[in-house]
Amino acid sequence: MPQAFPKKPPQPSRATPVEYTEKSLGERSYVPAIIGGLGHSMKHFFNNARDLIKGQLPDPMTERLDEGITMVSYPEQKRPYPQRFRGIHRLTQREDASPRCVACLCCSTACPAQCIFIEAGEYPEGDKRRGYERYPVRFVIDELRCIFCGFCVEACPCDAIRMDTGLHAVPYDSREQFIYGKDILLNLPDRDGKLKTENPRHEPGDPDHPGVTREHMTH
Repeated sequence: MPQAFPKKPPQPSRATPVEYTEKSLGERSYVPAIIGGLGHSMKHFFNNARDLIKGQLPDPMTERLDEGITMVSYPEQKRPYPQRFRGIHRLTQREDASPRCVACLCCSTACPAQCIFIEAGEYPEGDKRRGYERYPVRFVIDELRCIFCGFCVEACPCDAIRMDTGLHAVPYDSREQFIYGKDILLNLPDRDGKLKTENPRHEPGDPDHPGVTREHMTH
């Protein structure tokens, strides 16, 4: 037979009894609380509207509001993004406004979300880049699938894709608008309004070009 343990006597309760207070009709209807909350909100609204009309509303980006509500009139006002903010992608251009992309598929391979699609093509006969490089016939990024990790920028050997536009995703009303093609990506500038990049580009035929083609290597 298992040994029976002695039962402990019940411990006295340490709770403090609270007497029930009968609420008035106004408290039970919440009407005074609702009116008080609306009055508090309207006071801030009229104060901010007055300062806005007079041009005395503090800048929420650079100044701190001691009284009132800090509001940002987007898109007229935008919070400053850091320099390393990863925004919407863009494709950099060459001097002739063609994409610097050589369709090497490094960015689409490195993308963990698989949101980049590239269709590679050969330059036509007579073009100085034929045999040296390819070009993207189609370059598509699905901004809804993108996780903005920046792997594509790190993987690109030609500095052809960047995320330095300083722009975040726009609230479109259809999925098709989030599909950015080559034409859109080539015409998105950086924060300074530039479509090119300051990194040098060694074109075929230039004295500093290594002179290596896919068919042969020069020694």
